Order: sequence, then C-alpha cells, then structure tokens
Amino acid sequence: MRPKTIFIDENEEPPSLSVEKTVSPRNTQETSLSFRQRYFPAASQEDWNDWRWQLRHRLTSRRQLEKIVRLSEDEKNSFHFQNATLPVAITPYYASLIDPDNCEHPIRRTMIPVVNELLVSPGESSDPLQEECHSPVPGLIHRYPDRVLFLVTEYCSSYCRYCTRSRMVGRRKSGGRKQWQAAIDYIAKTPAIRDVLLSGGDPLTLPDEEIDWLLGRLRQIPHVELIRIGSKAPIVLPQRVTQELVEVLKRHHPLWMSIHCTHPVELTSETSEACTRLADAGIPLGSQTVLLAGINDSVETMRSLMHGLLKLRVKPYYLYQCDPILGSSHFRTPVSKGLELYQGLRGYTTGYAVPNYVIDAPGGGGKIPLIQETVVGRDGNDLLLRNYEGKIFRYPDTISASRSSVLQGAPQCE
Repeated sequence: MRPKTIFIDENEEPPSLSVEKTVSPRNTQETSLSFRQRYFPAASQEDWNDWRWQLRHRLTSRRQLEKIVRLSEDEKNSFHFQNATLPVAITPYYASLIDPDNCEHPIRRTMIPVVNELLVSPGESSDPLQEECHSPVPGLIHRYPDRVLFLVTEYCSSYCRYCTRSRMVGRRKSGGRKQWQAAIDYIAKTPAIRDVLLSGGDPLTLPDEEIDWLLGRLRQIPHVELIRIGSKAPIVLPQRVTQELVEVLKRHHPLWMSIHCTHPVELTSETSEACTRLADAGIPLGSQTVLLAGINDSVETMRSLMHGLLKLRVKPYYLYQCDPILGSSHFRTPVSKGLELYQGLRGYTTGYAVPNYVIDAPGGGGKIPLIQETVVGRDGNDLLLRNYEGKIFRYPDTISASRSSVLQGAPQCE
C-alpha cells in the first residue's frame, strides 16, 4: 500500500508513520521530484527550484523532521535542549538526500542533532580559533597580514552540527550595510590587505543586490586584488546559483569561491549544474572538507569525494581537522586518522585530488599543514627522501657547493 501523502506544516501534529526508504545514496532530479510530490504536494517544480521557497520551507523543528525521518531516541532527546545548541535548519532539497531509516547516514549525522552535542570535552571552546580576539571591527577577522575574513551574515540555509561558528550563526542579527561599511572602511585604510574572504554564515543567502553592493564597494579599493566567497550553497541550496547571480558575480572578477562539501552523496545532478554555471562564469572553484568521524574518515570515501569534485571542476583545497568547538568530540578523529587518509591519497591519485590537510590552530595560530615527514635526512651531499610507498630515494643536493666553487674561481671585478 502506498504511504499517505504528507504536507509539511509546522502547525500540524506529526502522524504516526512507517516511513519507507525513498532516498537513494546519490540524489537525482527524479528523486527530488519524488520527495517534493510526497512531502510538499502543494509546491510546483518552479517553487522547488526557487531558492527563496527553499529557505521559507526549511525544516527547523522536531515535528517537521518526524514527518520525513524516523528519528532515533537520541535524536528526539536532543530537541529537549535545542536552545542550548546550534539551531536546526535543513533545506527541503538537502533533506531529500537523507536516508529516513538510517541514523548513521552521513548527511543526517551532520544535520540532525544528538545528545552528544551537550557533552563538553577538555580543550573545547565556543571560539577555539579566537576569532573575536582578532576582530578590529564587528564582522571582520584580521589574523593574517595580507588578508581578512569578512563575516557578512550570521545566516545559513542549513546548519552543520560541527560548525566552527556555532557560537554566532543563527543567533545574532546581521548589522547589514552599516556594519559592512565599517569593515569596508577598515579594509580601505589598511593597504596591506590584498585578499578579502567573504564568509559568515553563508554570503550566498544574501539577495543579489546586496552581494552586488558588497563586491562593488570592495572592488573600489585599489589594494584589494582578490575577493573570495566561502559558501555551502552549491551543496545544500544549489537552486541559489541562478543565472542572475552568476551575472552579478562575473562583474567583479577576479573572484574565487570555496565550496564546503562533506561526502560523495552531496555530489548530485543539481550540485553539478550549480558548479558548472560558476565554473563557466570564470570563477575558480575550490573545496573545503572537514574530517568527521564515521562520516568521511575512510580512504575510499575521501577518494570518491575528491574525484567527484574534480569532475565538477572543483579543486580539492583544504581537508580540515575538526575544530574543537563545544560538544564536538563525537565528530573529531585522531590526527593520525587524517594523516592516514592523506597518505592514502598522495601518490595513489592525481595531485589535483589531494587537499592540504590542516589544523586551524586553537588560540588563533592560523592554518598549520599536517604531513608525514618526507625529508628523512642527508648522506653527504645527497638528500634522503621518503615517497608515498615509504621507499627512500636520493636527490643530489650539491648545487650550493658547486656554485660556491665556481664563484671562488671567478675573476674579481675591479
């Protein structure tokens, strides 16, 4: 017998369901259609493809989630403490990727809270990177000499449970253009700043005209050479990457974009279309992935993700060790696991598919790369090197000595 059609209405009491599995491991537009018809029957395909409709119909409560997911007791209990944790929000599109019966599904684990979020382990902090200490004006982080992080909004379309900025996203109110102008003024009077990264929250949740205004003001500053945007919209809200948005972005080159992605299941036909539009507009795309226990901490999963990104013209950029935010211990792996994954990629696949494995150092130390030691030592003038297979090779590092001998025998200028 076909399951009852359910319309997501927050004011409606959740029925008692036996939900059949409707979400495949890799979403297609056909799966989205099936999901929409089942859970949002009043919505047209035009509605579904409207990013504003997606934002208006985000799933933000236990009652809404229970209509599409068979919540575990752990997941249910976490909602008793929702005011103490990061808010819940999932776009309908992204929710369509979740396996309703498997609480270990990778996207489900990153989106639906569990009680472990309330457990604070040693070394965890609400602001482990001490961003607030490096903020000369509200919304601007100036840690590195030549670049700044510009937090233009505290709003995301979907909230990752391991978010570095869980202390602020979904909680504070953005100051809008008045606050942005203070940050822009600081950048304008600081000539050392050549690189501005727009982040938040997610900058692509802003309307086109606000994005255009921000980029336009930054482009008027002569010493700003590069503008980057950090966003998860192509993954959780690919409908946001409209042709109109792309036309806005193209006006402000050189522009780069870093996309936050977690697992191969996210690389859907919709995400592919969004990345294609951005890449075709001349915007270089890089990826940022957080290493998460039980979600993407296997060589097979990580290799599949990195290969899939390259096929979308997204260069794997950073693999982050999970930041020690409050209640994050169930997400964090040992650093040895990350080094194992790095070694499982380096040499076994194209270098383009190997991201930099880094820790964003607690205390505000910035990104520090992690890599197994490859320089073993020296034997005379030979440098001893270890390759990806663990084999030792020699490099004749004699050029300095040779140059010294040549210089000693050269005629002296009068």
